[in-house]
Amino acid sequence: METKIKSRSIWMLLIGMFAFCFLAISYASVMAPLSPFETREGRKLPTPSGRGRILSADGRVLAATLVKDAGTFAQKETRVYPNGDMAGQLLGVMGASEGLEGLEHDYQDHLAAGQDLTLTIDTHLQAVTEAELQKKALEERAEYAAAIVMETRTGRLLAVASWPPSNPGKWKETPMRNRRNRAFIDRFEPGSVIKSLTVAAALDDGIIKPDQVLDTPMARYVGKRWGSTIRDSVAHGPRLTIQNVLRYSSNVGISHIVEPYTNEKFRARLSQFGIGTAPELPVVTASNGILRPIERWDTLVRTTNGFGQGMSTTLLQMAVAYNVLGNHGVYLPPRLNAADPVGTGRRVVRSETARTVREMLRMTIELGIPHRALLEGYDLGGKTGTAQFATAGGYSSEIYESTYAGFYPSTNPEITIAIMAHGARGEYHGADLAAPVYREIVASYASSRGHRPDPGLEAEQRVIQMDRNEGKYRDGTVDRAPMPSREELLKTTRAQGSAP
Repeated sequence: METKIKSRSIWMLLIGMFAFCFLAISYASVMAPLSPFETREGRKLPTPSGRGRILSADGRVLAATLVKDAGTFAQKETRVYPNGDMAGQLLGVMGASEGLEGLEHDYQDHLAAGQDLTLTIDTHLQAVTEAELQKKALEERAEYAAAIVMETRTGRLLAVASWPPSNPGKWKETPMRNRRNRAFIDRFEPGSVIKSLTVAAALDDGIIKPDQVLDTPMARYVGKRWGSTIRDSVAHGPRLTIQNVLRYSSNVGISHIVEPYTNEKFRARLSQFGIGTAPELPVVTASNGILRPIERWDTLVRTTNGFGQGMSTTLLQMAVAYNVLGNHGVYLPPRLNAADPVGTGRRVVRSETARTVREMLRMTIELGIPHRALLEGYDLGGKTGTAQFATAGGYSSEIYESTYAGFYPSTNPEITIAIMAHGARGEYHGADLAAPVYREIVASYASSRGHRPDPGLEAEQRVIQMDRNEGKYRDGTVDRAPMPSREELLKTTRAQGSAP
């Protein structure tokens, strides 16, 4: 009996030892580290995502995915942005496996399918635009700013800049407000840049004529019982031509121009320029500007909308609207994806009307702000804007929107430029902040394209400046300086020793 018990005990001990060894070996096999290429039951080796790159129009890589230890369990993917913060807000933010903001988000399906995305962005012009915007925004202590450069004949967006900068590769370290693509998203009251569109519409509709002279006191009451007194901020004579309504940025002059319009007609005219309508930019996230519903319009609203208050726009919409004037009166949708065809254009004003307004805007620079926006020998044209910031409690007396919109060259534009800055604590007027940015962008563009100054135009500009300095234009009755005679131009050209 004892022998049987002892034998059974030995067998049980052996079985227990065997079970223990089996469990220990199994545990060790589970816990032991695998080589990168070993697999466990039910687990597959990862493969690279193959996410597409984002490229510029000139072939530079703006975003790409780097893969380390591809095809192993140690595989790690990193989305990299070789140009640092260039176009950072436009490119957006990449999460662990998908885009969270900007183009990384908007083109998620396209990029995730392994397809590259080529943009219309010109990296040289993008870098220049960002640098000039930053320089002036820092100098005038702006809170934020944005700029857009658009190819006039195609709608291609050559530069889209927002400031302060944002490096998408370090997005977790960047405040959300700096990651905002303000050029496409932010709404603001544009102010006096809208006056050019008002003048263009009224000229085209036969409401005014280019040589018309208006009574323009420094203040005028508009509306009836619920009206208000509108005022001009730049001193001028009691009568202004249409040219000088733009030069002196006269709200009173604009009030006369919009007076014959019905509310419905004028609102429709602004909409035709793209103001208050959804931007025709497929896929990309962009905001609408706002025009009040027609049932909320009255004489005062119509008047203030005529000079860019009581409404809102985005910088993208402002660029597209001014591009109508640059593109000989034809609206073109903006393009950012290089694969998209040129959009279908639609006429907003006659080519002659657009040309007349561009000439007025050229003289607005040469007679109004030559020290801020003139490039001698080059053909520039545009309009400033300075608008009080609208708050829930009314208009701020301390915060301003500084804007500028224009084109180059003004006779036959190649590019359209729009600039805005918010909350500058230094010089906040559009002429002081935004216009110099426009000038420097044009200077760089002209240099990169090999454009040389025109000696004949340079001579004409000097005559205009002499007349301006002598006060010839202060009474507001002259639209433009007389052209110097051919003999004077030839004499000047020979003295300079350059060929026309």
